Amino acid sequence: MSRHSNPRGGWFSSVRRIVGGALWPLPTLAVLAAVGLAFLLPEVDTWLQQGEDNEPLAYVFGGGPSAARTVLSAIASSLISVTTLLFSLTIVTLQLASSQYSPRLLQTFVRDRVVQVCLGVLLGTFVFALVVLRTVRSADEAGVGAFVPRLSVTVALVLALASVGALVAFLSHQSRQLRVETMLRDVHVEGAATLRRLAGDQADDDMPDVDLPPVPAHARPLLARHSGFLVQVVEGPLLAAATEAGAVLRLIPRPGESVLAGIPVAWTWSVGTSSEPPIEELEVAVDEQLVLSYERAYSGDPSYGLRKLVDIAARALSPGINDPTTAVHALSHVSDMLGLAACRTTWHRRLADENGTQRLLVPSWDYPALLSLALTQPRSYGGTDPAVAERVFGVLTETAWHVRSPVQQEAVRRERDHLVAQYDDELPVGWTAEDVRRRAEAVDSALAGDWPRP
Repeated sequence: MSRHSNPRGGWFSSVRRIVGGALWPLPTLAVLAAVGLAFLLPEVDTWLQQGEDNEPLAYVFGGGPSAARTVLSAIASSLISVTTLLFSLTIVTLQLASSQYSPRLLQTFVRDRVVQVCLGVLLGTFVFALVVLRTVRSADEAGVGAFVPRLSVTVALVLALASVGALVAFLSHQSRQLRVETMLRDVHVEGAATLRRLAGDQADDDMPDVDLPPVPAHARPLLARHSGFLVQVVEGPLLAAATEAGAVLRLIPRPGESVLAGIPVAWTWSVGTSSEPPIEELEVAVDEQLVLSYERAYSGDPSYGLRKLVDIAARALSPGINDPTTAVHALSHVSDMLGLAACRTTWHRRLADENGTQRLLVPSWDYPALLSLALTQPRSYGGTDPAVAERVFGVLTETAWHVRSPVQQEAVRRERDHLVAQYDDELPVGWTAEDVRRRAEAVDSALAGDWPRP
């Protein structure tokens, strides 16, 4: 029996997911830090200028109030223009990535730390110069009362130089980000990290190749109260609610699938008692502990990285773009992801109470579903392009080398049969029936542990 003692989820992971997927946290922290520094440094300047020589620091700004205002005003006005330019370039990049590759790539760009840091430096410098500007005072008619925050103006100049460096770094970074190879790499890294994290979370599962138990006939459905994509299941409180009710909860949607209000979202049935489980209380618990969002996320979803890679490949194979080379490159990343996913046949979660009774069953993706997701659209949209056909057969052969369980092997054979049947109707350009047969036999050889020889 599988038993998990470390249920995932909680408010901290939810906040981390929200903050980690947004553009604003780092720039906001930079602005707040700039405001705090802009209030602190003029006080330090006041204390330093109370000495007898009134010039305790060397190599600091030496101009008067008029020069200080000019410098700070020039920094503030120029940086707000540069920041506007950076925002414009970011929007253009997002638009290009969405239309050329996949709308789901926007999440990757928004989470880009280089973009966030560059925007934070520019906005922080602008705010710092603007706040320090208010402390500059000219002398009155008697020639007293003038105050120039020399250290603060010097720091503003240093920050302005850092902003120039941030601008250069941003432009260099964005030129690399627009390359499809960089996008594929970023999606691959995120998807692979998710697979490794989920595999680590489920390392104590002694049934990685066994499906969830069937739902009994007397089970009662629980209806969803809100709609959205299932992003995460907060397992701890949900397990506690099922244990307290003496019931078993089996969720219906997998991570990344849509939940619709008024539609069954889970099944429940009692264990060790003839009484009906408390439907109302369990519906409230399910509604509170299912994290829904208007868009999918990586947390808990082993399929999302594959979905993005397949989207790029499918978009590249569309008649409007017609870029099979990009599709071939995307399929290479898909192959590596399938190899990582082969460590488990199923990604379901089974959580038990303290007595070892399974109380919470969380369905997820299994290997046949992941393999079908990875190959169906490239196989369908690739048509008779020989490069795409060669790479799809290559993905199957490489996947066959990785798989280990009978269920995984049967899934590879099924995809091989689909591919052969498709090319029986219409061969790739320049291929013969013998070419298709030879590549299908290569898949069988890899399944048998014998890498095909040239």
